[in-house]
Amino acid sequence: MEFLTGSRQRVFGGLVALALSTALLTPVAGQGGSSAGDHLRTPWGDPDLSGTWTNTTATGLERPEGLSGVEELTDEQRAALAEQSLRNLDAPPPPGQTGAYNSFWLDQGEFSVRTSLIDEPRDGRLPALTPRAKARADDFTARWLAAPASWHDMSLYDRCITRGLPGAMIPGFYNHNYLIVQTPTHVVMQVEMIHDTRIIPLGDQPHMSRNVRQWLGDSRGRWEGDTLVVETTNFTPKSEQRTSMGPFFLTLSTGEHLHLIERFTRIDENTMDYRFTVVDPTVYMAQWSASTPMRRTDESLFEYACHEGNYGLYNILAGARAQERDKPTGR
Repeated sequence: MEFLTGSRQRVFGGLVALALSTALLTPVAGQGGSSAGDHLRTPWGDPDLSGTWTNTTATGLERPEGLSGVEELTDEQRAALAEQSLRNLDAPPPPGQTGAYNSFWLDQGEFSVRTSLIDEPRDGRLPALTPRAKARADDFTARWLAAPASWHDMSLYDRCITRGLPGAMIPGFYNHNYLIVQTPTHVVMQVEMIHDTRIIPLGDQPHMSRNVRQWLGDSRGRWEGDTLVVETTNFTPKSEQRTSMGPFFLTLSTGEHLHLIERFTRIDENTMDYRFTVVDPTVYMAQWSASTPMRRTDESLFEYACHEGNYGLYNILAGARAQERDKPTGR
C-alpha cells in the first residue's frame, strides 16, 4: 500500500476541486437550526458530512452464538473479549499451516457495548437464506474450499474487484477509512478498501434503466431532516456470490435484486451514525438492518493496490495446478 500518488491523486484531486468550486458558487440557503449545531452545516445549509471518517471496530456484524440473547456487554465482558482477541491475533498458525498476515497489519479496533452491528432482527443474526440462495452459497463455499479451477472460484474480494454493497461500508480487517466530499447536488464517497468510489446524486432524479447493472448499483440520495438517505438498486448479477469481511471472517450473500437503504446522520463534531437496511427477498427470508458509528479521523487514505502489485491470486491458482500435477505421483 502507498499514499495516493500520480495520476490517481490528480484525478481524485480534480474531483475534489470541482466539488469545492461548485459548493462555493452555490447560494447559501436553508441554514436553519440543527441539533448538531449550525457549525456542522455546509455553506448551503445541508448537514456537513464531509471529511475523512473511520468505522474501525472489533464488534462483528453478527452476534456470536455464545452471546445469544445478550444485546449489550458489561465492562468486564468487553475487557475479556479484548484480551482474547489480542491473544488470537498474536497466536502462531496451527501446525502444518503457513498462516497469513502478521497481526500488526490488522486494524481491529475496540469492542463496543453492543454484541453485534446487526440490530434487526433482535437476535443480532443474519436471517436465513432462501433455498436458492443457500444452494448457491453452498456451491460457492465448496468451490472456494477446494483447489480453485479458475479465478471464478474465488470471491470478488479475493479477486480485488470489490466488496460490493453493503460490504464496502462494513468494517473489515484494515483500511477502514472513507473520504466524503459534498456539493449541493452530489455526495461522493471514496472507500479506502479496494478503492471503490461512490458518486451519489441528490434530489428526485430517477434511477437508471433496470437494464443498466453495476458492481455498486445505482445510488440516489435525499435529505430527510438532518439525515442523508441513500437508496441503491441496479446491482449486477455478477455480484451474486459471497463476499468475505472481518473482523470474524464472515461471508455475506448478496444478489442483483438487492435494495439497499442507508442513513447517514451527523451526531456531533466527531461522530456520524451510519445505518443500513438490506431488502432482498430472493436472498434473505426477511430484511435486516445494522448500524455502526463512524468517527472523524485526521489520517490519510492509503491506496489499496491489492493485485496490482500483489501476486496472491496468481500464486493460489499456480499452487492448485502444481497440486494437480503432483497428485498422480502420490507426492
